Amino acid sequence: MRVAVVAEWGEGGRLRPLFDDGSPAGEAEQVPDLAAEVARREVAEAPRWVWASTAQVYPALVAAGARVARCHDVTLTEALLSGFEGRWGEPRSLGAAWARLRGLPVPADASTGTASAGAGHGARHGATGHGGAGGDTQSALFPTDDSGLPEGADPLDALLAVHERQRERLRAVAADGHGLWLLAAAESAGALTAEEMSHDGLPWSPRAHDELLTELLGPRPPAGTRPRRLQDLADRIEQAAGTPVNPDSPVQLLRALRTAGLPVTSTRSWELRGHDHPLIPLVLEYKELARLWGAHGWTWLDAWVRDGRFRPGYVVGGVVSGRWATNGGGALQIPKMIRRAAVADPGMRFVVADAAQVEPRILAAISGDVGLAEAAAGGDLYAGLAPLFGGDRARAKIALLAAMYGQTSGDAAQLLVTLRTRFPAAIGYVDAAAQAGEDGRIVRSVLGRTCPPASAGWRETVSGGAGGAEEVQAAGRAARDRGRFTRNFVIQASAADWAEILLVILRRRLTGIDGARLVFFQHDEVVVHCPAERAEEVSAAADAAAAEARRLLFGDTSVRFPLTTAVVESYGDAK
Repeated sequence: MRVAVVAEWGEGGRLRPLFDDGSPAGEAEQVPDLAAEVARREVAEAPRWVWASTAQVYPALVAAGARVARCHDVTLTEALLSGFEGRWGEPRSLGAAWARLRGLPVPADASTGTASAGAGHGARHGATGHGGAGGDTQSALFPTDDSGLPEGADPLDALLAVHERQRERLRAVAADGHGLWLLAAAESAGALTAEEMSHDGLPWSPRAHDELLTELLGPRPPAGTRPRRLQDLADRIEQAAGTPVNPDSPVQLLRALRTAGLPVTSTRSWELRGHDHPLIPLVLEYKELARLWGAHGWTWLDAWVRDGRFRPGYVVGGVVSGRWATNGGGALQIPKMIRRAAVADPGMRFVVADAAQVEPRILAAISGDVGLAEAAAGGDLYAGLAPLFGGDRARAKIALLAAMYGQTSGDAAQLLVTLRTRFPAAIGYVDAAAQAGEDGRIVRSVLGRTCPPASAGWRETVSGGAGGAEEVQAAGRAARDRGRFTRNFVIQASAADWAEILLVILRRRLTGIDGARLVFFQHDEVVVHCPAERAEEVSAAADAAAAEARRLLFGDTSVRFPLTTAVVESYGDAK
């Protein structure tokens, strides 16, 4: 059973029951309290909910205590289907999908005015009271209509029509052997998980955060001034340089470094580390602490931590590869030292499950290379490859990363010769993906997530290869750049498929463990907040979820995706 949902301004909405094939199973019903009715039907019927956008509808439901297990998100599904069908990046709202179905002009996605990935996620959390900076706590009111439907169009009728057509399209894709139907289900479930994690938040101690900042930077400074430690470093840099210099200005800092006799071309840390001069350690320390102060200092703490929780707004599929992004708060780039401020509630623990060496394992699984699969059947894949390189694990890692990222300079070229000989199917797989990119073709993840097509500008550049020497060089560079992108896309996007399916399976498994909640997710790592006495069950659930995700994506493969699981009171202690 499915139920189509249209949320309306206020707390009400309209529901219509559907058969599993998407056809109506009854008449539409107006309900004055949508959250209460959703909660009642979830318990009684456990349907798959169908709505235009989880990001628009679900935050208010969660805030009112109505959580659901499954849904079909029309917006996210339309994005996946459009990309697969060669219309990558087109508007994906309900109104856009309905307009395409009716042969009408397609409206831009309302919240951004463009068809960019992540459209519809930018400001939603402030409207429901659990966002970051500027989000005032409000009652659970649903947002105004930004579906893109023309005036007079019935949103519920449009939703049913688009849903039915999407199911037809997914069936056609499945008939061709692609798993986009599974990805659409996972993406929709991922959106539910994202909103629940944003609502619940990652437990965070403002006191611990302030103590960390004070330890590293000195006491909180008045607005517009540097912390004491940064100012001390700035003074020492100026003294060592022998000239006035603002270390926050790359232009001034580069001039000072050159005046000191350093042949540097930029102020990037990786370049500075290659030089020996009294200025270098001072500049490097300043840059690190300034980045901490700017990205996760007191201003960040004021803006993003409320009621003892850090609540980022996740953007499901916000990166071209399918990885998640956030609409603020830098949740996916929290430095290890600041993670010490993420502290579990009394009597609770964090279970942090981190997948190891996911991308090379993905390569072994999707390529069907028997030899690489054998190496990936154990704990440390690079150690398993080390005998091929004289027992040198580091060289084995360099070789495999070079194969996945298209590096051919330095030692990588010679190391690749060994990999091509021993693992022809794996290296052939990424080589074919790279060649597809250079030819202007598209590539897909294991479940069918599709890379952006070659742009008109790219094709024009590549077609200029018949001109002069500069045009030939530019054409070659453009082709190779896209080849490197598609080479890695097939791996990174497939890794994103696996990680998202792991996440939603774990969410389902946690429903049987009282008090356990997913509170954080980034790339290949999940964090669960649970009672201390249930931590062992949560760890087992994470391992089982990883194994189930592997079976769903790759069937009977010998490749394993082991999780490193830590039970900690502070997130910073997990690694």
